Amino acid sequence: MPVDVDVIIIGGGQAGLAMAYHLRRLDIDHVVLDQQEAPGGAWQATWPSLRLFSPATYSSLPGWPMPPHADDFPPVGHVLEYLRAYEQRYDLQVRRPVRVRDVQSGPEALTVVTDDGQLRTRFVVNATGTWAAPFVPLVDGAATFAGRQLHSAHYRGPEDFAGQRVAVVGGGNSGVQITADLVGIAQQVSLVSARRLRFLPDDVDGRHLFDRATARLGSGDAQRMEDAFVGNIVALPQVRQAREAGALRLRAMFDRMEPQGAVIGRDRLPLDAVIWCTGYRPALRHLRSLRLRTSDGYPQVTDNRSVKDPRVCFVGYGDWTGPASATLIGVGRTAKRLAAQLSQELGPAA
Repeated sequence: MPVDVDVIIIGGGQAGLAMAYHLRRLDIDHVVLDQQEAPGGAWQATWPSLRLFSPATYSSLPGWPMPPHADDFPPVGHVLEYLRAYEQRYDLQVRRPVRVRDVQSGPEALTVVTDDGQLRTRFVVNATGTWAAPFVPLVDGAATFAGRQLHSAHYRGPEDFAGQRVAVVGGGNSGVQITADLVGIAQQVSLVSARRLRFLPDDVDGRHLFDRATARLGSGDAQRMEDAFVGNIVALPQVRQAREAGALRLRAMFDRMEPQGAVIGRDRLPLDAVIWCTGYRPALRHLRSLRLRTSDGYPQVTDNRSVKDPRVCFVGYGDWTGPASATLIGVGRTAKRLAAQLSQELGPAA
């Protein structure tokens, strides 16, 4: 039976654009469906002071390097301009805003149900990332807390917390960056985590993280690289300043929360707000009809394709979809390999 398009990419952020670039190069019929109003993917929803971990030229999508920036670690605005220009440069076929409601399986095609109608396709490439599915752990008493709670996905800057007592929960890059962002504006900032902070050396940035991920592809030097760069927090200039000022002294995780704050051991921590920097889950609710998720919440995937239904593919979610595939520079490698697989299966008629 005929289909409307050979490949549908769901998500128009960095992973969706990298996939579209490689499909276009292989002359594969495809379209990108993006629920956002404008280009830029999840970068549109970040806080203004967020910085890349690497120089611009080391944060590029396939085909066109990100233009240089005066700062070693470019701001969000520079990334957004690059993604907008990238989409235009390659005339990528992105339809927006289109929200995918469901993907349904049929014997000869997949049906993608959207708020703008239905499309039949041979393959679906999911590139929705994780930003739309923030994770907040269950903490005893959290529902009784009278202050404000939000996830880092909804943090928009320190001004909303001026003069307040704030706990930032999470010992990764987001938690450390937001803590540094609040210093001098919030009355008190407490960085809380169940794990200790693990900083990379101050002269190490995101380039080395990418190299480390690349080494895991099978290089014999992988373990040596892991040993050389223990840690995952990049010491950006603002982070180093906060650390030197003593603002990144870590407190243990809450034992419980109560209306006016939290309890840690025998201590009570008075709080006005809690910012949860506790990670994300894959944003795959639109695939619920396919029942692809396993007990751990993730689909079983081999070579970026669902084991249960190989017509359903995944790009850009983290290491389970390829080393460094959630990064600007890393996603291109995964997208290129997957595009080649799909081209081979679609054949010359594609």
